[in-house]
Amino acid sequence: MTDPPAAGAPTRVFLVDDHEVVRRGLRDLIDDEADLQVVGEAGTADQALARGPALRPDVAVLDVRLPDGDGISVCRELRSRMPGLACLMLTSFDDEDALFDAIMAGAAGYVLKQIKGSDLVSAIRTVATGQSMLDPATTARLMHSLRDPEGAKEPEDERLAALSERERSVLDLIGEGLTNRQIAERLYLSEKTVKNHISRLLGKLGVERRVQAAVIAAQAHEHAREREQGHGTAT
Repeated sequence: MTDPPAAGAPTRVFLVDDHEVVRRGLRDLIDDEADLQVVGEAGTADQALARGPALRPDVAVLDVRLPDGDGISVCRELRSRMPGLACLMLTSFDDEDALFDAIMAGAAGYVLKQIKGSDLVSAIRTVATGQSMLDPATTARLMHSLRDPEGAKEPEDERLAALSERERSVLDLIGEGLTNRQIAERLYLSEKTVKNHISRLLGKLGVERRVQAAVIAAQAHEHAREREQGHGTAT
């Protein structure tokens, strides 16, 4: 497991992009920051998987599109070997499907290549501290706009059935983008109790990040709405 950066030690960053000029630009940008250090880079998925674990990075900046695969698969594989690794997906495509896949692969953030250099540096610092660059409310709205082309798959149902009524209420509010404090106020609970509920429901759902739970909550609402509309049409 990747350990958090020692106090005073720079955050270790691994770059994965198939364009050398992009990697060079990112390296110059990041290495200009005293608290960040590029420890290695790769231009393909195979190189990333071969080099990444030995470098023990804290953050991997991954291009979504790679010549021999995709950054989302690399994210999933690297995090299976280094659960503490924060993956920041970088892409020139504003791709809703890629955003969904990145979230479910455990990515900590997703930014477009048009981002300003200073904002990218801030994003790296943010995900290095264990926070997410994926806003749950935005992600939930995105999920509402997506449709399952096959229409029949509802993989979240079994997992949702394992949640208690209180956990389901907490999950619904996560899906609305509420913070722990807001959830506590809405449900008349302490923040500590809310945190405990969230830890348990994440475990039951088989995910690590609340933004992943927000996606599942949004999908559940979408399927429920589709069922209601179907019943309404049938009657």
